[in-house]
Amino acid sequence: MSASLLLIIGLALMACGYFFYSKFISQKIFKLDDNFVTPAHEINDGVDYVPTNKYVLWGHHFTSVAGAAPIVGPAIAVFWGWLPAFVWVVLGTIFMAGVHDMAAVWASVRNKGQSIGTIAGSAVNARTRSLFMIVIFLLLLMVNAVFAVVIAGMMIKTPSSVLPVWGALVVAFVIGQCIYRFKMNLLWVSVIGVVALYALIYLGPIFPIVLPETMFGLPANAVWIILLFVYAAIASLLPVWMLLQPRDYINGLQLFVGLFVMYAAIFLVSPDVVAPALNENVPAGTPPIMPLLFVTIACGAISGFHGLVSSGTTSKQINREPDVRFVGYFGAMGEGMLALAAILAATAGFATLGDWEAVYTKFGAGGIGAFIDGGAAIMHEGVGLSPELSATMLTVMAALFAGTTMDTGVRLQRYIFQEWGDIYQIQSFRKGWVATLLAVGTCALLSFGAGGLKGDGGMLIWPLFGTTNQLMAGLTLLVVTVVLMKAGRKVWFTLIPMVFLLIMSILALVLQLKTFYDQSNWLLVVLDVVILICSILVSLECVSVLKREWPKRKGA
Repeated sequence: MSASLLLIIGLALMACGYFFYSKFISQKIFKLDDNFVTPAHEINDGVDYVPTNKYVLWGHHFTSVAGAAPIVGPAIAVFWGWLPAFVWVVLGTIFMAGVHDMAAVWASVRNKGQSIGTIAGSAVNARTRSLFMIVIFLLLLMVNAVFAVVIAGMMIKTPSSVLPVWGALVVAFVIGQCIYRFKMNLLWVSVIGVVALYALIYLGPIFPIVLPETMFGLPANAVWIILLFVYAAIASLLPVWMLLQPRDYINGLQLFVGLFVMYAAIFLVSPDVVAPALNENVPAGTPPIMPLLFVTIACGAISGFHGLVSSGTTSKQINREPDVRFVGYFGAMGEGMLALAAILAATAGFATLGDWEAVYTKFGAGGIGAFIDGGAAIMHEGVGLSPELSATMLTVMAALFAGTTMDTGVRLQRYIFQEWGDIYQIQSFRKGWVATLLAVGTCALLSFGAGGLKGDGGMLIWPLFGTTNQLMAGLTLLVVTVVLMKAGRKVWFTLIPMVFLLIMSILALVLQLKTFYDQSNWLLVVLDVVILICSILVSLECVSVLKREWPKRKGA
């Protein structure tokens, strides 16, 4: 099978999803209204609530949701064969991810920019809100603690990526000043910003940065993790227009350019996909494809973390309600395109099937390494970039995706603590700096308390990320379905994906529970049970509301 043919099929189907399906959903289901006053205008505080150009906001949404997971998940799932991964990413993006993101943004915009957890409280009841927010907090804890480890690991493995990764912060800050303070033309600012970022990528291999093996008694990866937490804490307190928004926007453009280069290389080389369509030669002990495919590839097909971003930061910056379609659906589609690139790099970036099998010796192999190595091989052959520069470009792509997700994740954790302060009347939690310290402190406690000096404690609970993430997506769609039903709208377009996700996720969670029990991994057993109980109780509460509201519906 030609990789270029798969790429054409995947992109064509996603384009049809945006131009036709998203238009139908936005007009007939959500009924986006240009006259509706969005929270960005109603509450405009210049910090979190800021009316934003839809292209800039798309960049924020896309890069915030597209972390390392849409690379890691697909590049691992191809172990079962490229066909299941390809079908799930493409169809999941069209019928689930785009609708999910658009739905979460819309529901939040219609509720003064409230998070999906708070909306659950008003749409269902306070008990549901409390249970929902436990799942949200655990998911954010996983993302922030683990992505710090992932970014640190990439900077250690590829020292040429350090300069462009950190230099991007300076570029973003300047971009923010140019757009908001000096009101410069967005097109020219964008061009200059992208050129500056790629200049940093070019300079990266010339000026690699390597930390000493130990600093202040800590290994190099721990030092990077601490620096990342400090940066994320500062960034979460700054106004969104100053760093978060321009960083995400300019990174989004740079990352789309990187995807374009990789796609162009695939078209020019047209490599064969050497991996099997369905891998029938898996070793003993390989987990079953059903239901684990749907939680291994979470980001890239549909992801609950998107709902947190959509209702946490994106909704507070929507300028006009019709922008919800472009920002939400197309933002999710961008992540699907990244996942598609990861599948092709991890299956067509090897010379022979034997080379592929030498990497994919067991389930869990591959991941970011397969994406970078396979993608660099294709880009080197297709567009003539040196292997080192190609690897640097792809590493920076992955690191910037993960970094922008971590930025947003810490800000969202800060919101959670502030919402708890409002709910339980804890005055100190309402203060931004206190909530930020609590957010970063819990991540650091997990990282270093469970991981020791290496700071990789977050990896201990990472096996639960996929199931927790997909449960979150299902629960978000469940809450939105309740909101739609109460508004007298049709619910099938969120109800069907929701039922599918909850069934697959709960089955996966039960399957993992047995595995953790057999391994005597009691930490994961306890967390698995907590997440499972909270999710079931939230589902039951929402179902009871749906049953009560169903007879009242009008053509829904």
